[in-house]
Amino acid sequence: MTNISLKLAETISSSGIKSVYGEPVKIDGTTIVPVAAVQYGFGAGSVGAGSVGGDEESPGGGGGGGVSIPFGAYVSDERGTHFRPNIITLLAVGIPFVWVAGHAWSRVIRALKK
Repeated sequence: MTNISLKLAETISSSGIKSVYGEPVKIDGTTIVPVAAVQYGFGAGSVGAGSVGGDEESPGGGGGGGVSIPFGAYVSDERGTHFRPNIITLLAVGIPFVWVAGHAWSRVIRALKK
């Protein structure tokens, strides 16, 4: 089981920057480079020979997953290079953040009034 974990770790670590910054795309003289936050997680385990009731052919298991959140893109055109954020991602992160911050501030103000 350990060999599988090491193979997965090597595969994921080699993808690195390619996962976060996509391949540049050229459209009508404009170059676009997509940007995303990428996160992977893997785990594996088995009942080894040293464990209670374990032998060399004990069952094991493993699993993994990943997520990619598109942040936006770097756009290079005649006006220069600038970052264009993904509005949907900003809203998905921003709305809960503003709600939590507002709730916290209301409690602080309430505590200061006492």
